[in-house]
Amino acid sequence: MGEAPPQEQEYILVLLPFPHDEKVTSLIDSIRRKHHHVEIEYHNIAFTGMAAPDLTSVPEDSWKKSTILVTFNSLPPSLKIIPNLKLLHLFSAGANHIFQTPIWKDTEITITNSSGVHSPQIAEWVMLQILSHSHQEKILLQWQKEHKWGAHSELNFVKDGVGQRLGVLGYGAIGRQTARICSALGMDVIAYTASPRPTPESKKDLGYIVPGTGDEDGLIPSAWYSGMDKASLHNFLKQDIDILLIAVPLTPATTHFIGAEELAILGKRNAFIVNIARGAILKQDDLIAALRKPIKEGGLRGAALDVTDPEPLPKDSELWDLENVVVTPHISGLGTMYMDRSFDILERNLGNLEQGKKLLNVVNRGKGY
Repeated sequence: MGEAPPQEQEYILVLLPFPHDEKVTSLIDSIRRKHHHVEIEYHNIAFTGMAAPDLTSVPEDSWKKSTILVTFNSLPPSLKIIPNLKLLHLFSAGANHIFQTPIWKDTEITITNSSGVHSPQIAEWVMLQILSHSHQEKILLQWQKEHKWGAHSELNFVKDGVGQRLGVLGYGAIGRQTARICSALGMDVIAYTASPRPTPESKKDLGYIVPGTGDEDGLIPSAWYSGMDKASLHNFLKQDIDILLIAVPLTPATTHFIGAEELAILGKRNAFIVNIARGAILKQDDLIAALRKPIKEGGLRGAALDVTDPEPLPKDSELWDLENVVVTPHISGLGTMYMDRSFDILERNLGNLEQGKKLLNVVNRGKGY
């Protein structure tokens, strides 16, 4: 029998805004032990938000040698210096921040993302907001600050989760883990996806799943809805939704997906909206109007927003001061296991490359996610 062909040498260039500390070293060493044909070069590149990162510390030769690039948004200054690059692994779940870059528009380099790595902590943030709102935590914290033993009559009685309906707009990893928790609280869950999921196989989660989380087989929703047209979206929103979780990626098709018409439909149930996706999915001025509208007139009962449009949210935005709104600075995905899980996706895909298998979490350029 002939010998197996030698494995292709991989040169992985990692550009991340984390110091090269003991944890990073441990994760990289773990990959090296499992994949002897891999060389890894790490650079701590400061995160600059929307501004271009400073890449002067990365030698041009490193770009030229790299076959795999691991980063949030530190992309090569020119396509000419990455002749060997075949895989871009994003440390983010979304890819919308690179839509206008040459690597997205002018190459066929495979892109994978980190979808799934922060579904546990984001789902916990979602539950925190749902429960804090229903249990009137804002008022209770204010009473504690004032050393006030408030009267029961000053509070609304709590409407618990049993029998409420959660509508998940975008049934990906975050939506599935939130559905799992809400289902345990006695809520009914309905799911919305861009394309139909008519078969058991089509309802499965084929992406990265944190063990013990989510809804891998898609068995939790009592009903599934789909379609990117207004009629399909409105049909979903008309299903007596008490809580709407917005968890779709930002693409040209989902920009301003939810506006005055959609909020009016949700207002008939005085729905509570949670947005952990991107601020531009909502028309923010329409959202503010729906939140200011009295409940008796079809206003929303509240909103929890970890994302806004723009970010940072301007200091003069009305959202800051609305009593029925919680705003947090895009932090729901922060967690101690984020880096471990994203490197886990990379490590699994190295194995898939070696074995000629499909890669996990491949981004579809046509869909934008």
